[in-house]
Amino acid sequence: MADVLAGKRLEILKDSFPKLSRVAILRYAESRTDEGQWVESRRVAQQLGLQIHPMEIDNTHDYESAFKRAVNAGSTALAVVRHRLSQTPVYRKRIFDLAVKYRLPAIYYRKDFVEKGGLMSYGADEIEPFKRVAAMVDKILKGAKPADIPVEQPTKFELVINLKAAKQIGRIIPPNVLARADRVIR
Repeated sequence: MADVLAGKRLEILKDSFPKLSRVAILRYAESRTDEGQWVESRRVAQQLGLQIHPMEIDNTHDYESAFKRAVNAGSTALAVVRHRLSQTPVYRKRIFDLAVKYRLPAIYYRKDFVEKGGLMSYGADEIEPFKRVAAMVDKILKGAKPADIPVEQPTKFELVINLKAAKQIGRIIPPNVLARADRVIR
């Protein structure tokens, strides 16, 4: 689902900022685990009339220069792809701080990014998989064979928007996007 959702995040950015024309995609150069997200982002960007800039981070000290390169390339928004490094609190804070410094509206893949200060996120509900696992364990304990239990994809997705973060970068989220949000942090 990470690949498909990467494209959906670009759609949300474009809906939120209709004049948007160029988006930086934060990627990690040393790991190609995000390749599917990159391919999907390029495909959707083309459909939306967006140009995307690969904002590749080579090491832990490269964030500032990556943001400078993205802004110099004309990027006016940021999409962060799912990657293990972006989940650590130190890197997450660095990304938030630089997005504010460069006044880039950013969209993330998990709501905890927004709860900690990011602008917006769109991703699968994080609680739902645990409920599904519990139901699967229950079936197994009642005699079902694990091989007979189908693989399930997430079915519930959440759009979370932080209006405090929008104010920090001088942006206004349109009412039609706010109306779609599952949660708005004021």
